[in-house]
Amino acid sequence: MAQSVFNGKNMDGWLARGGAPEHEWAVAGDIALDLDNAKLLAPSPGAGLFYNGPTGRTVDIYTEAEYGDCELHVEFMVSQGSNSGVYLMGRYELQILDSWGETGLGYGTCGGVYCRWIDEKPVDGVPPRVNASKPPGEWQRYDITFRAPRFDADGNKTANATFVKVVWNGEVIHENVEVAGCTRGAMLPDEATTGPLMLQGDHGPVAYRNVVLKSIS
Repeated sequence: MAQSVFNGKNMDGWLARGGAPEHEWAVAGDIALDLDNAKLLAPSPGAGLFYNGPTGRTVDIYTEAEYGDCELHVEFMVSQGSNSGVYLMGRYELQILDSWGETGLGYGTCGGVYCRWIDEKPVDGVPPRVNASKPPGEWQRYDITFRAPRFDADGNKTANATFVKVVWNGEVIHENVEVAGCTRGAMLPDEATTGPLMLQGDHGPVAYRNVVLKSIS
C-alpha cells in the first residue's frame, strides 16, 4: 500500500543526518521564489509541504522507516541555481538541480543518477535522457521505480541496485539503470537490502510535497 512519508503537519518520522540534535526543515502552506532574491524561497504559513529553512543550508534528513524495492512519487521545487537530491535507501542519488534551459546533460544535471566517488575521482553516473526541467519556482515531480540490490545467503551481492524506471515531469528519463555501489554523498557506506529515504538539505533552497512511497515485492 502506498503511504505518505510526510504527514503534512510536522517533521515527525524524519531524522537529521549525523545525529544533529536539531534541523531547520520546516512546514509551510505554500512557497514561491522570493520576490527580492530568486535564489531563495519564500514560504507562507500553513501545512502541506516542507522546506529546508530560510537559507537552504541545513542538514540532510532521512526517514525513520527503511525501504527496499519501492515506487516513489515526490514533488519538489528549487530556487534559482539551487541543488538537492533524493537518495533511495540513503545510498543512491537521483539529482535535483535548477537545470532550466541546460542543453549539455550529465550525471550532475537534474534527473541524473549521480556518480560514485572512488580514489578521489567520479565513476559511473548516468545523465537523464532529456532535460524535462521546469523553471525555478515551479513544482516538478519524479515517479521512480527502484529495485534494491540482491545478496545471497553468505552476504555476497548477486545483483546491483537498479533505477528500473524514472519519469520526470511526464518524460521517461531512465530505464533499467544499474548502480554498482553507493553514489557520492550517501549517508551509508555499505550496501544492504533496505535503507531510509534521504533528502539533501545543505546545497540550497528546496521544498518538497506529496512524498508517497509504495513498497513492492
